[in-house]
Amino acid sequence: MKWNLRWVAARQDIWRPTDLLAAFRRVGFNPSLSKVSALWGGTPVTVRLEDLDLICQALGCTVADLLEAEPATSAGGEEVETRAVAGGERRPGHPGPVRPVPRGDGPRRLQPPN
Repeated sequence: MKWNLRWVAARQDIWRPTDLLAAFRRVGFNPSLSKVSALWGGTPVTVRLEDLDLICQALGCTVADLLEAEPATSAGGEEVETRAVAGGERRPGHPGPVRPVPRGDGPRRLQPPN
């Protein structure tokens, strides 16, 4: 995934993390300046959905503006074939929808865990 926060912020004439923090506070999102700087400086490993919603609200954008899918690449730099999704989409070269495969490690559960 590509994180486009700086690009989306620039469209709103926001050029520094402190300006971004002020925009967040206008919509009731109050992260620390260090958290805003981390979001500003690189791609976050995780983002809470509530935070993502407030970021979009503050910047007048959508999640699709902030997150952009990139093709997966291998260590050698060439694109890696991605697997079909379990929702049943058909892709060229795939015979049909992907089905979940049960794991073979351990006994099979008959009841859900308590």
